[in-house]
Amino acid sequence: MEFVLIAIGILVIALITGVSLLVGRGRRTMRLEDDAAAGTTLTRPRPTPPAPVPTPDQPDAVVPDAPPTVELPPAQPEPGLVFDTPPPSAGRLVRLRSRLARSQSSLGRGLLTVLAREKLTEDDWEEVEETLLAADVGIAATTQIVERLRTQSMVLATASGTQLRELLVDELTAVLGPDLDRTLGTDRHEGRPGVVLVVGVNGAGKTTTVGKLARVLVGDGKSVVLGAADTFRAAAADQLETWGERVGVLTVRGREGGDPAAVAFEAVRTGVEAEVDTVVVDTAGRLHTKSGLMDELGKVKRVVEKQSPVTEVLLVLDATTGQNGVVQARVFTEAVTVTGVVLTKLDGTAKGGIVVRVQQELGIPVKLIGLGEGADDLAPFEPRAFAEGLVGGED
Repeated sequence: MEFVLIAIGILVIALITGVSLLVGRGRRTMRLEDDAAAGTTLTRPRPTPPAPVPTPDQPDAVVPDAPPTVELPPAQPEPGLVFDTPPPSAGRLVRLRSRLARSQSSLGRGLLTVLAREKLTEDDWEEVEETLLAADVGIAATTQIVERLRTQSMVLATASGTQLRELLVDELTAVLGPDLDRTLGTDRHEGRPGVVLVVGVNGAGKTTTVGKLARVLVGDGKSVVLGAADTFRAAAADQLETWGERVGVLTVRGREGGDPAAVAFEAVRTGVEAEVDTVVVDTAGRLHTKSGLMDELGKVKRVVEKQSPVTEVLLVLDATTGQNGVVQARVFTEAVTVTGVVLTKLDGTAKGGIVVRVQQELGIPVKLIGLGEGADDLAPFEPRAFAEGLVGGED
């Protein structure tokens, strides 16, 4: 009986040992001890420890031979795995101009109707002002446009429809800030990737914008790493990872509810080590009225810059929010020094003038605009093309 019990014990020990070996062999994702509390997961191997070097205290230390050179065959794509090939960003707004014209044409149509009248009265000029203000152009820009048009009132009275349209496009382009620098800070600099932080309030469309921006960058031939630092919204990391997978871009993510700064730090570190062109970090949406949340955003920026300087801070604004969007922008700028604005949800609304208002009241250029829900509906902002879309009438 004793021999039977001993045999059973040996068998149980062997089974436990076998299961442990199988589990250890199948585990491919490593969690760094330093990042365990924050929940940041990595999918890279543990670094190889340096070889021991003989010292006077240990003259007999064994120094291993250099590993033999192994020539690996060229990598082959996974069968059936096909990534999207986004179009380049150049000229994208021109291609989307007809969509902008269809959704925004009430502004252009209203202005052209009034300006085409044979003799403009005070009531007509008030109607022009009301049309511009209704499109969220803002008081300062509206006053500027109306004054410039008034000085050309004699020309307006004799202009053809085409001439009138060109005149209006010129005036709108002038207030859209054609001389502002709209270059995105996404290029490598001094051996490190460009780092883009994307910030904004809840519901503005940050995560979708980050995914679309990744497509813009890949379409322009850049290598990208995404950081899913929105750890508080359920499924935000899954959503971003899906965007990345479509174009073959790596997404660094952490546990839900983890430290956003830790995820952002790890994303940038991964980008530095992989020598990519750009790291884009999606931050958690926050209310601009909550000072604690805004302070946390500043912390994310400071932590990231321990790895690499932040080269662009993009504020995502919902174009339909009007004056509230300008208030949001002011608060975010105080927290992280916003360098550019992304206006989303410009499709299906007559509020295109918010571009002018944001730029004139904040001095921050609008660099990207979202004109639809399609994957490639995010376009670099071009003042002339945008003005032509607002006025409508021609493509």
